[in-house]
Amino acid sequence: MITYTNEGIRMPNIKKRDTTAWIRAVAAQYGKRVGDVGYLFCNDEKILEVNREYLGHDYYTDIITFDYTEEDTLNGDIVISLDTVKSNAEKFKKAYDEELHRVIIHGILHLCGINDKGKGEREIMEAAENRALELRQKQ
Repeated sequence: MITYTNEGIRMPNIKKRDTTAWIRAVAAQYGKRVGDVGYLFCNDEKILEVNREYLGHDYYTDIITFDYTEEDTLNGDIVISLDTVKSNAEKFKKAYDEELHRVIIHGILHLCGINDKGKGEREIMEAAENRALELRQKQ
């Protein structure tokens, strides 16, 4: 089950049923099925609090993914700062909706085992995000 909640900020205008179907389709491309995935949409202050408390990082970010995946079943909590999504959309000259969906699927791709911190991994992640966004357009 995929859940969508918000804290300290208005819930983004996403079509939950369509987004859930898209997430499941992307997971299936990696041989995974979706178990329990919870999205928390929040503001910069909340994501900074989560980053400090759980990861020991003292900086803002757009997304934090907590991975509880078991075998081929994706489980996790995904925290997304809509403030940072908005500023990144402006910075990268992207539509807010596109940037939001890129971040939504970014967390799922992490749960599928794709990383973005090591050498060459960022390019692999971006290519996977782009493929997922193309799939969303076709649905």
